[in-house]
Amino acid sequence: MTNSKKSSNNLSKSSELYAIAETSGKQFWFEVNRYYDIDRLNANEKDKITLEKVLLIKDKNSITIGKPYVKDAKIEVEVISHKRDKKIIVYKMRPKKKTRRKMGHRQELTRVMVKSISIGKSVSKSSSKKETVKKETNPKSEKSTN
Repeated sequence: MTNSKKSSNNLSKSSELYAIAETSGKQFWFEVNRYYDIDRLNANEKDKITLEKVLLIKDKNSITIGKPYVKDAKIEVEVISHKRDKKIIVYKMRPKKKTRRKMGHRQELTRVMVKSISIGKSVSKSSSKKETVKKETNPKSEKSTN
């Protein structure tokens, strides 16, 4: 009996902090220091990416649920590699028509490692500033060709 209690405690210790986030049209359960295969991202290897569509965050003693997203929540991930999934066979056939089509498909994936899960009140300042575009109001000089 004591062995089962220890294993259940170890399970709860390892999953004290997790988040459920939406990326590439799917929802994933993210934990720190684990890697995940998600649909191909337009990023280079070793790039850091921030996922901001966080639906739920669980801490040691609280659960935060978003409506639909948790405000000021971020998941920092690092791109490890790009790879392709195993091949699946797509076979279409119309019975009694002698129509058959066999195709293969390999999904493009990106393997990412979760570095941190955070929720904070501070808003990070973005480097993009609004630039005002000034229009020139000089009247066009009319040249007469006489």
